[in-house]
Amino acid sequence: SELVTHGPAETSDDPRRGRGFAEKVLVPLSARADGARAVLELATRNSGMRLACGMDHTVESSAPVELRCTAADDGARLEVLAHLEAGEPLRVSKFVAYHWAGKAPDGDLVARAVRTLDRAVRDGYHMVEFDHRRRVEDFWSHSDVQIEGALEIQQAVRFNLFHLMQATARGEGLGVPAKGVTGRGYEGHYFWDTEIYVVPFLIHTNPRWARQALAFRCAMLGAARDRAREVGHRGALYPWRTISGQEASAWYAAGTAQYHINADITYAMRHYRNVTGDLAFLIGDGAEVMVETARLWIELGFFSEHRGGRFCINSVTGPDEYTTVVNNNAYTNLMAKENLEGAVHVMEWLAGAEPDAYARLMAATAVTEDEVEGWRRAAELMYVPRHEELGIVLQDEDFLARKPWDFDATPVDTFPLLLHYHPLELYRHQVIKQTDVVLATYLVEHEFSKDETRRTFDYYDPLTTGDSTLSASIQSVIASSVGYPEKALEYFLDACAVDLIDAHHNTADGIHIASCGGTWLALVAGFGGLRDFDGDVRFHPRLPKEWDRLRFRVQVRGQVVEVDMTPAGTTYRLIEGHGLLIHHTDELVRLVPDTPVRRSAPSEPARADDDELPLAA
Repeated sequence: SELVTHGPAETSDDPRRGRGFAEKVLVPLSARADGARAVLELATRNSGMRLACGMDHTVESSAPVELRCTAADDGARLEVLAHLEAGEPLRVSKFVAYHWAGKAPDGDLVARAVRTLDRAVRDGYHMVEFDHRRRVEDFWSHSDVQIEGALEIQQAVRFNLFHLMQATARGEGLGVPAKGVTGRGYEGHYFWDTEIYVVPFLIHTNPRWARQALAFRCAMLGAARDRAREVGHRGALYPWRTISGQEASAWYAAGTAQYHINADITYAMRHYRNVTGDLAFLIGDGAEVMVETARLWIELGFFSEHRGGRFCINSVTGPDEYTTVVNNNAYTNLMAKENLEGAVHVMEWLAGAEPDAYARLMAATAVTEDEVEGWRRAAELMYVPRHEELGIVLQDEDFLARKPWDFDATPVDTFPLLLHYHPLELYRHQVIKQTDVVLATYLVEHEFSKDETRRTFDYYDPLTTGDSTLSASIQSVIASSVGYPEKALEYFLDACAVDLIDAHHNTADGIHIASCGGTWLALVAGFGGLRDFDGDVRFHPRLPKEWDRLRFRVQVRGQVVEVDMTPAGTTYRLIEGHGLLIHHTDELVRLVPDTPVRRSAPSEPARADDDELPLAA
């Protein structure tokens, strides 16, 4: 039985993978062994973060047993020796404890690991497993999505949900890495994936975990302020990829130019507040983040005479990393508008409802009334490029001026394009790595007419390569909303199976956690039609004709609603809570305990064979 510290990882030219390290990351500080227990203390080579890792064992055998435990440098080993007769059992139970901290007194983490092992050995394996099982069952009771009529798809969905649990259950003080805890891809860094693809799932299933992920961003505010000053601005600029709060991306065009990370973070904070009703979060650190990110947009943009006084933001990269450093990226501008409006709203609300919190915020940020008025004006005059003849929102103001990519002449084995074509070649064409303005039609749906959303999807969908695992889920959501059920199901399956079939040939570097969150979005926001961005909760069920049932639960302001979709119609049940108003399509529905509300599917007669099916545990 061993504790092994792995050596340097191999390097790769694939930008989706980690660069690797020339030497071991963990530096040994101490190692000790006693009986069946060994404890190591290590520190990360550059940042000095401390880690204690210990293992202990219980051995059950009727035969005499000899234990040989050794620990040295960054490894430990236990040998269990016994002479057994044929059929004579020997059971070894292994307990492992980890404790870490950015800073800790000498010996403190080792002492914590020892206490944890003492407790585990005393309680025994079955008690540890019982506690674990209880936590896992609680996750499934709130997070499971049930599909009937498609067994393999059901299994794939739960595979994705399981990895969301793995990545987020113990995130205290940390973000959610793009690969969760499953691999070394992206070197463990956090991106915008968390706020846009994972936090919505957490908000509706485990709000406390969502708060933890957002609190991590609040704790990084100081580093974000420093980063803004590095690039010549006031306010705060969150890093494109990070662990510690420092910018870890060395690639400017498709990395650090993605200023939309600021708006993604504040969008998630407002979404969390609107759905959970957690005012304390915004009263505290959240309001300060809103203020400092709003300041960044005012510094970055300007009121352009060329655009009739509209507020323009130039030389940025949107979500689509095949189109970089552009003027007036629609996604960035629309999300910046949300950020600015959110900051104005928070300031006005605090001034009227929480004067003490307002005073603390003013003292911490020195914000002025003129600044707030500037945010309001910039939001009102935000420029969003549109093409009236095509009836679409332009990805950026020059997108149509680029040459369309010749997909017919592109060999299938050259996808993803980023591994086979020079970035400059991609930047010159109309070709999209991941959904950009189409994602905006989902996040800020109120900024688009229904016809504009459909036309925008129709234009950009054929240009989207699927080279990013962030695309398929949102394409599925919008395909559902604009009435393309076959495409919606096809894209959902792409998102759901991306790691199960290793579609991008890099699952060995870790599971795509954002795609796991996107799978939930495609089910709940796509087929279920959930929309909750304005504080109201709306459903527009669209069950795939290939399925017999889709059922899920969502939490809203401390209450739990179950949505049960069948070909005959949809039933809403209030599982927890005292009463809640929701919308079914355009109808206002009041939910109360013990009184299911059923609405028939359009033009479909009600069926009498809708048996009750339990959610899986």
